[in-house]
Amino acid sequence: MESRPRAASVRVRRHTCDCQPVAYELCQAGGLMFVRRYDRSDRVLIHESEWLRPPAAERLWTRILLGQAR
Repeated sequence: MESRPRAASVRVRRHTCDCQPVAYELCQAGGLMFVRRYDRSDRVLIHESEWLRPPAAERLWTRILLGQAR
């Protein structure tokens, strides 16, 4: 999904190195979590996963880090 403001404040719980063209953040707000993806290849594009309960978001985060998520 495209990034849209949904909460007044978002806490970044984990992140990948932003020295790469594509970086990820595991974010939390309002008791839910989501993954935010920054793509700086051509221009900065920001996308977010759906907002999930923490256990499901942690599984998604792990799958991204292992290269198993699309």
